[in-house]
Amino acid sequence: MNETAAPLLKVEGLSAGYGELPVLTDVSLEVRRAEIVALVGSNGAGKTTLLRALSRVLPSTGSIVMNGRQLSQAAPDQAFASGMVQVPEGRQLFDRMSVQDNLLMGAYRRTAKADIARDLDKVYGFFPRLSERRGQLAGSMSGGEQQMCAMARALMAAPALMMIDEMSLGLAPVVVEQLMGVLADIQREGVTVLLVEQDVHLALSGADRGYVMETGRIVHSGPAAELLTDPKVRQAYLGV
Repeated sequence: MNETAAPLLKVEGLSAGYGELPVLTDVSLEVRRAEIVALVGSNGAGKTTLLRALSRVLPSTGSIVMNGRQLSQAAPDQAFASGMVQVPEGRQLFDRMSVQDNLLMGAYRRTAKADIARDLDKVYGFFPRLSERRGQLAGSMSGGEQQMCAMARALMAAPALMMIDEMSLGLAPVVVEQLMGVLADIQREGVTVLLVEQDVHLALSGADRGYVMETGRIVHSGPAAELLTDPKVRQAYLGV
């Protein structure tokens, strides 16, 4: 990771809300290439709103530069074209389609069939359980398998930045541990990850750097290992 290179994503002074209700205020952060960055905070802190603003689903003020492109006035399809792909909270799969068809939906904008086939094999390598269930209806799988499918679908879009919203929600610890291992694997493949989580310990334990959000503002940031030992973070979020 080259810390002197321009970040993949740089956000400055971002503010957003819903109608007259402000949610985000003057948020600034950056994500460097091939790193895992954790954005943590309690429920209602504004984390999902930030992802919606980054994806351009929600209007905002401030600057969003992704892969050298200014996205502050962009449409959602332009954000996607810049390499930004989101794994939404709650998976949002096509329940009555097979696992493989869900994955291929992730590649619907790609045209090089050989590359799609190569990446499909790679994704099944990351998630062997999905390979076993490639013909099964996505909606009939367990919550953990559905989360795997949602992440695999995002990878099929060949993202530069994969933004994952509440990956661990409702899942057994053993499944979450497997998913964190996959994040490390895809990071080694050069994919950059922004992991948005209520589980502060989980996210910071697997990240390079972290940001802590409270009531729509970034209140702490730094190397993830340092945040894990920061007394204010430990008292507020880890119960120690």
